[in-house]
Amino acid sequence: MKKVIAVLLAVAMLLVFAACNGSKTEKPPETPSTPGEASTDAPDATPADSTGDLADLKVGFIFLHDENSTYDLNFINAAKAAAAELGLSDEQIILKTNIPEGQECFDTAEDLVDAGCTVIFADSFGHEDFMIESAKAHPEVQYCHATGTKAHTEGLANYHNAFAAIYEGRYLAGIAAGMKLNEMIEAGQFSAEEAKIGYVGAYTYAEVMSGYTSFFLGARSVCPTATMEVTFTGSWYDETAEKEAANKLIADNCKLISQHADSMGAPTACELAGVPDVSYNGSTVDQCPNTFIVSSRIDWTPYFVYAIKAAVAGEAIDTDWTGTIASGSVVLTEINEKAAAAGTAEAIAEAKAKLEAGELHVYDITTFTKDGAQLDSYLADVDTDADFTPDTEVIKDGYFHESEMRSAPYFDIEIDGITLLDRNYG
Repeated sequence: MKKVIAVLLAVAMLLVFAACNGSKTEKPPETPSTPGEASTDAPDATPADSTGDLADLKVGFIFLHDENSTYDLNFINAAKAAAAELGLSDEQIILKTNIPEGQECFDTAEDLVDAGCTVIFADSFGHEDFMIESAKAHPEVQYCHATGTKAHTEGLANYHNAFAAIYEGRYLAGIAAGMKLNEMIEAGQFSAEEAKIGYVGAYTYAEVMSGYTSFFLGARSVCPTATMEVTFTGSWYDETAEKEAANKLIADNCKLISQHADSMGAPTACELAGVPDVSYNGSTVDQCPNTFIVSSRIDWTPYFVYAIKAAVAGEAIDTDWTGTIASGSVVLTEINEKAAAAGTAEAIAEAKAKLEAGELHVYDITTFTKDGAQLDSYLADVDTDADFTPDTEVIKDGYFHESEMRSAPYFDIEIDGITLLDRNYG
């Protein structure tokens, strides 16, 4: 009975929203979000006056971990920032932390519906099937899922995927890493041929592969002799495993460490060993003042604001939304000048301007090889059909078009110069 009442109230609230906005009906986004084309609309494409209908809104957020995870903290901070920007009270946002990628996600989504939420966000890949299950049960509620891939094929008007072109941010962070390697080479700490980077990854998913590859290409754009070793933990958040992985890489003579895993394990290992570190999802300078250089991250605030405004206005939310540097969705933390090489800020600014102007492409096929050969064609699985077959050409105009055919990364090429130490976590 409780759920029935909540559903009736939600339907009534949506009717009130529609009445307050005149005779608006749902319209497609200005940039098509049909299979094979991810929208990159900036948040300000939504109606500026829709915030007048937010008074009775409730929004739910489902997080895989809590504030101790740099990944989830990034989302939590964005949720609070979006609420502040929209003028939502603390009572209007419900944050659910430590929700596993299992039935618990569905149960939590149902609880949020019962609590009156008409927009629900989730932040982890494994939440997707359970978000879809809840979305099917509640067509009056909007479900927005980060890093997922199935919105195209499910065809639900109330289920949406979102991600950002974070590979561009990782490329810029990689430039900072390459600058640091050059500084250490020039100081005589090791030779150019010994400029090896270590990378702590969670899983062998395309998202992680895209991340470490773009970071490596950024580093090699300024330090052409750089190589990389990657190891995997099999978990998004395991402080012990991540620390052990970083120590393993340091023992193997890696001169700088980066990561796509969510704890402080790798950064603290670097601080203890005095090895430069490029973090992810936020600054670790307070805990690692001597070794932290910079971090790239996705700022989810623009997407949260966009999706909430669209839902309130009764307008369609993009099926597959991709944030960019231009939309404020891909950002870098402040550079720690104590650890960074001289000239790092200027090198990053120059590359960032070229990325924004379309003069530089992260996956330019002339900058990497696979098995000694340049790739001129690559069919990728961008989930544009129900069988999830690799059927879409993604190398065009001289570069791999990441996060353009869908928002979630699909770069999964093992390029030369990067050695995977294990492949047990796919």
